Amino acid sequence: MTSTFDNHAARYSDEVQSSISFSGLRHDFFLQAKVDVLARTLRRNFGAAPPGTALDIGCGVGLLHPYIEPLFGKLTGADISAASIEQAQRLSPSVAYSMMGESLPYDDGAFDVTLTVCVLHHVPPERWDSFTREMRRVTRPGGLVCVIEHNPFNPLTQLAISRCSFDADAVLLRASKTRELLRKAGAKKITTEFFLTLPARGGFFGRLGRLAGRLPIGAQYLTAARA
Repeated sequence: MTSTFDNHAARYSDEVQSSISFSGLRHDFFLQAKVDVLARTLRRNFGAAPPGTALDIGCGVGLLHPYIEPLFGKLTGADISAASIEQAQRLSPSVAYSMMGESLPYDDGAFDVTLTVCVLHHVPPERWDSFTREMRRVTRPGGLVCVIEHNPFNPLTQLAISRCSFDADAVLLRASKTRELLRKAGAKKITTEFFLTLPARGGFFGRLGRLAGRLPIGAQYLTAARA
């Protein structure tokens, strides 16, 4: 998996854009949708004050970081791909980046928030338990663990995955499976919000999409839990 993402780092954004070109939307739209749902989740759990520290696990080339860095006091990214980390550091020099292996190079309870964005479906299923246990381990007691993943029940998600070269080995997780993994890891107060139900962020259709957040029809979902 490391060599796969080393090879794709330089053209990652172009490959993602190609896989979703049928939607008529730019990749930026989907990045901003993730920011919106993450910001709502943080407000529900922490109120108006932003969490102090956050770790993005499997951050890749860091395309999301310019969007989410303002949500936190300090953002850290970790990935298994050296080429991806190098590119991410150039994009976001104020973010701290580290290489990671099967375990994370951080102390227990080091972060207020840990998140992983469309990463678990690349992790071999036999390692899902250890991955989510590590997420919870480095999250402080009472902090928040957030997993954003593709919804396998959405046909457009399935189409995008089939068109993406580095998703050839993807094993998509149902939201129920993600919740189960977080429960087994010892997390509590687990919630899920589906998003990207409609191709709109604001206005009537944006509000309608948010109202449908409990229904498993959005292209992606965010599952959050207290550590």
